[in-house]
Amino acid sequence: MSSTEAGVPESLRFGTGRVVLDPVTGAPTRFADDGAPARRFLLDQASAPWHSVEHQWGSGHLVTDRGAARWLAPARLWAAGDSVETVHTPLPGVRVEARRSVAGDLLRERYTVVNSGDEPLAVTGLGVQTPFADWYQDARTSLEEAVHAHVFAGGTWAWVLAQPMSGGGRCLGLVVREGAVRAYSVESRNQDSQSHVRGHLVLQVTDHARNPHAFGGQPVLRLAPGESTSVAWELGWYASVDDFTAATRPPAVFSAYAAETGTPIVVEAASVSSPDPEVKVEREADGRYRVESSAHGTRTLDIGDGARTEVLFHLPLEEVVRRRVAYVIRHQRATERPGLLAHAFVPVNTRTGLTSPTNGWSDWSDGSERIAMPLLLQAATAHGLADPRETGPLLDGWSDFAVRHLLDASDAPRRGSQSWHIEPRLYDMPWLARFFHDRYQAHGRAEDLERAARVIERRFDLGGATHLSIDVSPATTAVCDTLDTVGQTARADRLRDQLVDSARQFLRMGRQLPAHEVSYEQAIVAPLLDLLSDAYALTGEALFHDAVEERLPWLLAFGGPQPHARLHGIAIRHWDGYWFGENRLWGDVFPHYWSVLTATSLLRLPTTLRTADTDRLAETILRANMANYHEDGSATCAFVMPSTVDGRAAHAADPLANDQDWHLVLWLRQLS
Repeated sequence: MSSTEAGVPESLRFGTGRVVLDPVTGAPTRFADDGAPARRFLLDQASAPWHSVEHQWGSGHLVTDRGAARWLAPARLWAAGDSVETVHTPLPGVRVEARRSVAGDLLRERYTVVNSGDEPLAVTGLGVQTPFADWYQDARTSLEEAVHAHVFAGGTWAWVLAQPMSGGGRCLGLVVREGAVRAYSVESRNQDSQSHVRGHLVLQVTDHARNPHAFGGQPVLRLAPGESTSVAWELGWYASVDDFTAATRPPAVFSAYAAETGTPIVVEAASVSSPDPEVKVEREADGRYRVESSAHGTRTLDIGDGARTEVLFHLPLEEVVRRRVAYVIRHQRATERPGLLAHAFVPVNTRTGLTSPTNGWSDWSDGSERIAMPLLLQAATAHGLADPRETGPLLDGWSDFAVRHLLDASDAPRRGSQSWHIEPRLYDMPWLARFFHDRYQAHGRAEDLERAARVIERRFDLGGATHLSIDVSPATTAVCDTLDTVGQTARADRLRDQLVDSARQFLRMGRQLPAHEVSYEQAIVAPLLDLLSDAYALTGEALFHDAVEERLPWLLAFGGPQPHARLHGIAIRHWDGYWFGENRLWGDVFPHYWSVLTATSLLRLPTTLRTADTDRLAETILRANMANYHEDGSATCAFVMPSTVDGRAAHAADPLANDQDWHLVLWLRQLS
């Protein structure tokens, strides 16, 4: 430990690293791991120019019946040995005390709100800033310097795991040891920070003032004169995710986080209950708890003394598909439009039943991600889950619509029928190829296979060899296999050669992957693994197998180990509520349907890398996404998880059913 002139230590060592302190506020400005000095665990202005002083670690906010305020600069500060203490007076008669100290390998922090006034105090908002460096500058920098912040706001069982984006190296873990964190909020998510950063994370003891119903309910903390309330946590370095989760001392073990309605989830815990009347909890003879529900949806569970999480009970896949197809047919067609335009599928507001026009917003167009709807109808029909007499004419019409309005004369895609001003989008091409390929499989018409092949060929013409489009490798190999069956083996081999050449290009890139619509994301890494897995299957070359093995931790690191149906294994995405939703709300979307890409990539791994654990994780992810559908067949494109985002209430499902059906399409494909 070295000291500054102000008496505040320059840093405190704990375990295999240290925390650098602000000499004025005594608060952490950096956590440094001895084994990875370049890694940033906290945001700063070098990594995020919009990072501001009021988001410094350990600053916070209060909302009370005496007013609201934030704290940052202390009224008093003193240091002694390996500890620093500060006192803040954000409101008359209210004191906030912060203490951080080293105890062996751990850094301990305690935040205490004291009612120093003469009247009772009601606290309806209490949050502490923890600005973890969860951001995407580019792939290489993200993998080497940034972390994924996996947050579990589980009440008295709460923690945050800051995991290197590479999936390797030491993690920084925060575990609540006293008091509770019942929610988390996000600040600095707006048009300035855009899609490349998670935002400033705030751990909430309560967020009742802004969203009283979030995370199963936020309490009012009532303090008599002289009383106080505290939250205390410890931070440490952990060699692995498993080491960290063991250190959290889990008060419960779950047989699953999601199950079909009528199938029990078994929980080992001291006690289990639920405030939801749809949930039945029974204690078995061996002391474990049997949790069941016949109603579709997520359900709150209370565990032991103040811990809280959610499980999910969902209708069977086949039933969800049937209901979803019926809803799409009834509510998500543009039948008011003239000619072929009437055959498009479009977003709909599930509260009003009114479809959404494009509005010049390409993520509400009748193309691109909305291609999931005709693909779902086609897959449901193939699996006997939809009546071909009903879906057949709709798919015939959509096929004609797509040829006329979603593809130009060269078979390059448009974002939508009204989006002539936007350049061709490579993402859309595998999806269009899939539609025409599967249409050929259903009807045997040569023109459909020809169009599917031409779309894939055109994609390579447009530079697709260096673009990690979602589903491109599986779609290409499927088209090639079908070309073989009709005697077009030379054409199929050319496409396979281009696919393998693309994989070789990405091997040469290493960690410096190209940016797509987001600089770095799970939907870049999953298609990369698919491409490398297919290149290995096509060539048998060990270098592709080794490349998959090396990059698999990159993919798995996007999902955390939270014991929660919406979170366990679900890849972090924090922008889709804004781009695809009607509420235009940034912030974490859990689960987002593209999290299923992790599941499908795991199920396509080389057999030498696929394990029982990867298969279980894939099933967990597939089931978790059932949370996005309702019993009537309606759906949400984005459940925005934080209690609030820039002060706006969240922890709610966006009313727009838009693009979430890719989950069902991809799950059905696993059954083929």
